[in-house]
Amino acid sequence: MNHGILALAGLALIQSAPGTAAQTMIAPVASETSQTQTTEADRSEAAFRVTRWVATSGDHARLPYIIIDKPSAAMFLYDAKDKLLAKAPVLLGIALGDEATPGIGSKNLSEIGPAEKMTPAGRFLAKFGVAAGWQKVLWVDYATSVAIHTIPTGNSKEKRRERMLSEAIDDNRVTFGCINVPKAAYAKIRQQFGKKGGYVYIVPDSKPVEAVFPPLHALPNLAR
Repeated sequence: MNHGILALAGLALIQSAPGTAAQTMIAPVASETSQTQTTEADRSEAAFRVTRWVATSGDHARLPYIIIDKPSAAMFLYDAKDKLLAKAPVLLGIALGDEATPGIGSKNLSEIGPAEKMTPAGRFLAKFGVAAGWQKVLWVDYATSVAIHTIPTGNSKEKRRERMLSEAIDDNRVTFGCINVPKAAYAKIRQQFGKKGGYVYIVPDSKPVEAVFPPLHALPNLAR
């Protein structure tokens, strides 16, 4: 495995595909405060079901956990006792889809096609590690170069900050597959995941949620 390529991809240091719809969907920028005040009702029904299942089943094994809701482009951070600590908008992979291409972690960035630039869905044991430039990131899936980190600097043309703060959801699709989060939320993630790591549950945007999280078959009628 080419760990140099893998680390670079993990930081999602790419430009969004030219001419994509996402580039024309940037809405007026709201304040970061209002955007991070996401309510429980702002998550998708699938994300709500996953959250309830994790909390009631103890699937997180007494570790902190994050719910990444791809349909609403939002994250929810919980401590080991199921207390909600942070909620914020996120940036995701450009492409819709829930399965990473086999071997994508060893590809050159120029070899990765638009349809492969996706954030995979599933349950991941995540820990902090080093990426390009000796920067620490939360590795969600090291084999496929998917990590959680703040917005990379140096590419203002992508307008990532504006995308994250806008009211729209479609314009949050801009990364190679990594998950960008606000600095304040990332600081809280480091506090919770810094010692032992924790779990990251990424809700699908294409597959049925039960196909990604089979235990939900037994819990079809969880009410809000």
